[in-house]
Amino acid sequence: MKTRHKKIAFILVGLLAVGGATALVLSALKTNIVFFYTPSQVAAKEAPGNRAFRVGGLVEKGSHKRNVEGLGGRFIVTDTSQSIPVVYEGSVPDLFKEGRGCVVEGSLGSDGVFHATQVLAKHDENYMPPEAGKAIDEAKAARSLVK
Repeated sequence: MKTRHKKIAFILVGLLAVGGATALVLSALKTNIVFFYTPSQVAAKEAPGNRAFRVGGLVEKGSHKRNVEGLGGRFIVTDTSQSIPVVYEGSVPDLFKEGRGCVVEGSLGSDGVFHATQVLAKHDENYMPPEAGKAIDEAKAARSLVK
């Protein structure tokens, strides 16, 4: 085999190895990535029905009902335009309160109830996920136009 052929073979083997590694990384990311949706997007059926995703917004006042055992419960996440009922079986963070922002991760059941596997509460008064803040602002603007 000529030196030129060896170089071409080495380059091709290197490209195949890089391509294979890239394919493995992308497939791992595809199964582990979790997208964020607002309650309005979930109501419009833009969220995936067969995989986990995140929903963020405000915890509706008067909606949090704890389980008898003390862990988890039910509450409603809203962007002031649409609302989604959420069921959670774990312990909620200390900062979780009605009227404040939260992000829940899980999947949407066939009954329209979001079954959360994780609840994240905002860490201070000024924090809210940008998508949730934008959705709340858009819903408030739309509501003010209707009135």
